[in-house]
Amino acid sequence: MSASTSSANAFTTPAFWERFWRTSGIQFVGLFIVAYVIYGYQPPVGASADALVAFYDGNRTRILIAAVISSLNILNLMWFAAAIRTTLADAGQDGWGAATTASSAALGALFLLLVTLGAALAYSVAGSRDNTLISALNDLAWACVVLSSFPRAMLIMAGSFGLWRARQISNALFAAGVAALVLVLLGGTTWMSDGFWAPAGMYSRFVSPIIGLVWIVVVSRVLLTRSPATRPGW
Repeated sequence: MSASTSSANAFTTPAFWERFWRTSGIQFVGLFIVAYVIYGYQPPVGASADALVAFYDGNRTRILIAAVISSLNILNLMWFAAAIRTTLADAGQDGWGAATTASSAALGALFLLLVTLGAALAYSVAGSRDNTLISALNDLAWACVVLSSFPRAMLIMAGSFGLWRARQISNALFAAGVAALVLVLLGGTTWMSDGFWAPAGMYSRFVSPIIGLVWIVVVSRVLLTRSPATRPGW
């Protein structure tokens, strides 16, 4: 009985929950990859009506499953930002912590809009065969992907600068964070009509997201190596 009580008490301690939420960044990366694979290859800007209907109507179940996983994953993004926020608050870097919260909220809103567009197209819009509306919503989704570069870059900036000022990361990791910031920010310029620098091109679809995911994993490891603080807020 005492062993069971001790185990139950362990799950109610602030230190347990703080450490648990510090793994949310790694959980986000894992679920993001799973949802990305399930969702499949979304047609690019200007795709034909047949290609759009074939993707959204023909892969309805896959897209809706990916929408559920992605929506759940937004919670991991919020908790990841909260873990950075509390770490920076402990170190007296509340300004950078507030920037982390603001950027994650903006990114989460855009992420939710992207999920909503995909789910709406798969659930009913594509089945209506309204080619003009389908094309417009698909193009809007890609525009949101490009514009999401800015809150993603702000999140990287706030986390990197804040953790560096808090002496939680080395100069080398800070320099890597600045490089990631610049590379992700460049994703906001991918407005070519086709090719590598198009909204649906390799840079916007793969390079920029991978840089962001790697940054999240690195920061998550930094957070996990720090001893959780004992505070009543968790």
